[in-house]
Amino acid sequence: MNKNKILSNLDLVLAGIAFIILVAVTFGGVIFRYLLSSPIMWAEEVQLWCFLWITFLGAGAAFRYGSHVAVEIVFDLLPKPAQKVLTLVNYIIVMGILIYLLFLGADLLALMTKIHKTTAILRVPMWFINAIIPVGCVTMMISTTWDHYVKFIKRPNPADADKEA
Repeated sequence: MNKNKILSNLDLVLAGIAFIILVAVTFGGVIFRYLLSSPIMWAEEVQLWCFLWITFLGAGAAFRYGSHVAVEIVFDLLPKPAQKVLTLVNYIIVMGILIYLLFLGADLLALMTKIHKTTAILRVPMWFINAIIPVGCVTMMISTTWDHYVKFIKRPNPADADKEA
């Protein structure tokens, strides 16, 4: 696989790794609990981290691929100029929410670093686990900004059309 493609989809690759870990730990937890009568004590912690990382990393990829849930029936009925205005308003609202969440995530990260909080069983620093919040917000901001740039600002290059044909 192309290195540039892997780097441009790094969030998706990391989310996939977190998903594989989640499935493996969950499957192992079931086997250990019900067949060996010896539950894995740290499984719930790891599952929680994986869910958090999958959510924030996957959200950035969903922005990039336009995979978030959308009801576009009213949007499609609007004239093109109104669609562009609505898209700009949507972009501003989304960026505002992501910036707010970024600052909240950074504050949480600073607090976890300051108080040296760790998880109960594995003693993993909470700043490491919660670092995905600002990282995920940045990837979402980059993805949605790039998507809007490509759709509305960047002019199509005729040479690119020749390569696709």
